[in-house]
Amino acid sequence: MTDTSNTLPDLSRRNLLKVGVMGSAFLATAGVTATLSGCSASKPGTGMQALRDTDLPMLSAIIPAILAGAVAPEKLPAAIKGTLSSIDASLAHLSPELLKMTLQLFDLLSMGITRGPLTGIWGSWQKASIEDVNAFLLRWQNSSLAMLNMGYGSLVQLVQMSWYGRKESWAHCGYPGPPTV
Repeated sequence: MTDTSNTLPDLSRRNLLKVGVMGSAFLATAGVTATLSGCSASKPGTGMQALRDTDLPMLSAIIPAILAGAVAPEKLPAAIKGTLSSIDASLAHLSPELLKMTLQLFDLLSMGITRGPLTGIWGSWQKASIEDVNAFLLRWQNSSLAMLNMGYGSLVQLVQMSWYGRKESWAHCGYPGPPTV
């Protein structure tokens, strides 16, 4: 009979350090490769203040998953467009260091070499189903790696703040709007 019990791998301090060093080397290599190959654009996209053209497909795939239930399906395309506009405006007002870190997160999610292993989405963001995106978000939310948890929290907060800061979102949650002065 085959033993099918779940056994934990031998995770010694040495093995943990090896995994950390290998992971750091992988991410550093991916970052250098992206920079040298031009995959990581540093200039804002057309009509944008901070978001780059490479960020838009990823965000356009993630926004519907995060706003599920908060936006009627027929209003979703306008909600995505408005949320992207609000995200762009928010990023344009960040400190240079916070903007740099946020764009690095977007690079990790947009580049094929890192997107697949980190998110489980091996194809392009345009081909990812809502179920694939939800699985990725759930994976990062419940990850034992604090870096992925922080990435999840950053994405969700950025999208939710950008959506709920828009006037068209207020009716759904019963907010009458700010008082007139």
